[in-house]
Amino acid sequence: MSLLPDYAYVLGFLLIGIGFVLVNYLLPFLISPKSLGDRRRSTYESGEVPIGSAWIQFDISYYLFALIFIAFDVEVAFLFPTLVVFREMAGLDALVKMTIFLGILSFAILYAWKKDLFAWK
Repeated sequence: MSLLPDYAYVLGFLLIGIGFVLVNYLLPFLISPKSLGDRRRSTYESGEVPIGSAWIQFDISYYLFALIFIAFDVEVAFLFPTLVVFREMAGLDALVKMTIFLGILSFAILYAWKKDLFAWK
């Protein structure tokens, strides 16, 4: 029994993937405009004319709030599929794994709450 046909499928998908990346990387160089006018060198802000400098400082709480949102998002994204198939999983083992997962993410949320990140300033 040879594994060569199985490796041929893997090689085929690998070549297709590399080809897809190369085509999507090189195609814009072929079809994009080549002029370097003033409009091309201007900053693009959703079609609006830029006002002021782009180098402004944001309050760090915005970034922290985004990280906490990601913690909530990851929690829901991984918890929902687990709960859907919870009955098929091995009882106590699955419960322990879910509890550890929720505990780690809940720790991040409780830490942010303790640091008063959720209060709008």
